Amino acid sequence: MSDLVLRLARPGEDARIADFINQNFDMRLPLINRADFYQFYYAHTPGAAPQFALAEQDGEILCAAGYILANQSETPDIWVSVWVAAKGHNGVGLELMDALSGLLNARVVACNNIRANTCVLYHFLGWQAERLPHYYRLGAPGAKGWQLAVPGSNSAPLPVQDDLPLIRVPDAAALAELGLPHSSHTPHKDLWYLQRRYFAYPHQGYDVWAVQEAGALLAYAITRTITAAETGCVPVVRLVDFIGDDAVLPRIGGALDKLLHDAGAEYLDCYNAGIPAAVWAAAGLTERCEDDGVIIPNYLTPPLRQNTEYYYFTNQPDGFVLFKADGDQDRPNLPCD
Repeated sequence: MSDLVLRLARPGEDARIADFINQNFDMRLPLINRADFYQFYYAHTPGAAPQFALAEQDGEILCAAGYILANQSETPDIWVSVWVAAKGHNGVGLELMDALSGLLNARVVACNNIRANTCVLYHFLGWQAERLPHYYRLGAPGAKGWQLAVPGSNSAPLPVQDDLPLIRVPDAAALAELGLPHSSHTPHKDLWYLQRRYFAYPHQGYDVWAVQEAGALLAYAITRTITAAETGCVPVVRLVDFIGDDAVLPRIGGALDKLLHDAGAEYLDCYNAGIPAAVWAAAGLTERCEDDGVIIPNYLTPPLRQNTEYYYFTNQPDGFVLFKADGDQDRPNLPCD
């Protein structure tokens, strides 16, 4: 038996990788079996190698890990996406995960939405792996009362600063003209990533907002509104990404509240790790805790009136932030091709 080989995929290996994943995962994954998703996340450069790392032995794939680039740097930050090991080879899968940063010369390796019971595996590697915090701000109940949310005793909207407005960025060209704001957060998201993710996504649309002061770009906030027609009852606004320094968030609390009320939404919510709960509170958002009895539904089309807990990992927790739209998340639930 030959030694285990850990390597990056080569051009033309797409079908071989897809066959391995389909044979070794417990369901057919739309990320692999829908051409639009596969090309957007893993094969967006014609003729290039698909964005997968492989563990092989004697020419047989034992594990495949798909990854998504946050930037085009020579030392990129990445999110792990699909990760599948052959039965009996989970240890090999962990070896491949640990090798990813070296294979890709990556600074940050993270994953959005892991199974809670796998956190211990990443702790074994010395990585951070834990629950993804969830924040919300309630709007006003309609004539029929609360249709989706179940408020608690501490759910009343917090006071906000009406300081900086949100200015819509209409298209990718306008984003490029504005450039990038300062941010100490990782992963670093460059213009290439932001333009693709929020202006060229193959399905749902996003609203990209610039935050400026005296002509200087301070931040971007990205939201997605789920309409009443989509939920079957009331709208919801989601804050799915924020690029900028923490200190800017409290200054747009009033603008976020305006988005919430202009949409007639029942609530605005945000899943985020890395930004302190006190900063979110200063921006007007309350943290939903697992035992507080509050329900802020995540699944909305159709609505499922219960909470959803997400978990994540990162190999570099210092400065790390995670939002709902990071990695392969915040995508519609669509069938395989």
